[in-house]
Amino acid sequence: MATPAVQTLASIAPADAPMLDALVAASGWNQTARDWRLFERLGTVHVVRDDRGIIVASGAVLPMEGVAWISMILAMPAARGQGLGRAVFARCLQQVEDAGLVAMLDATPQGEPLYASFGFTPMWRLTRWLREAGAQSATALPTDKPAVDGFAALDAQALGIARPAVLADLLGREDSRCVRNGLASGLVRTGRTAHHIGPLLSAQEHTAAALLLEAARGLGGRIYVDVPDDRPVMAQALRDAGFVPQRGFARMALATRNGTAPPLGQPAFIHAIAGPEFG
Repeated sequence: MATPAVQTLASIAPADAPMLDALVAASGWNQTARDWRLFERLGTVHVVRDDRGIIVASGAVLPMEGVAWISMILAMPAARGQGLGRAVFARCLQQVEDAGLVAMLDATPQGEPLYASFGFTPMWRLTRWLREAGAQSATALPTDKPAVDGFAALDAQALGIARPAVLADLLGREDSRCVRNGLASGLVRTGRTAHHIGPLLSAQEHTAAALLLEAARGLGGRIYVDVPDDRPVMAQALRDAGFVPQRGFARMALATRNGTAPPLGQPAFIHAIAGPEFG
């Protein structure tokens, strides 16, 4: 079988945007057109087209401080099993390695064997929790649009990676907001099919769990939150609030050829991630 031709999009053309959105919808993922534009502006989008010019597979690279996040490895259902995902992922990884950056990603159970075959190893695991749509509380948390600097500084300390431009994009959206309660801070944004809560940051797990529940009570739609697996207080709070585990992820990394290791940060401060597409 011939290796699929991978194309790098210099920009997302008007005709490309609905095809990328169709990829997300066909895969049951939560990303929006704004997310694709973020990848276009701050990173790179790679695609595979069929013989009609239709985009049938994708991948994205998002450079940050010393690392690059690989995500959006998607293929249309009818095109799966043809090596498209492997081909587009290989192009993403080559871009990261050529830049001398550490490659990182959050793998689904289906994708983890592929990434392991390229030498990626798990750092830690997390679970996506889901709460279906419910009645919105009349007493939602106060929200604001703070300057990104303070939130980005806390995020960089926790993650070990500075990504102020990514957070500025997420915080700047008209349907996103920052929630705070004592020493915990978090971001709530609207996705294609669900609200997403994260990153959620705090030095104390109990404080983070309280903020999560307050934020969830103010949302009437479906909610996703991606939580590290070693958070028993968060897990119990989520169950009590009607969340159920949906699927797992593995945070994975690949050291550079010169042996540079992935950043460690302060993972104990991370009680929910920004999303598998952003880390």
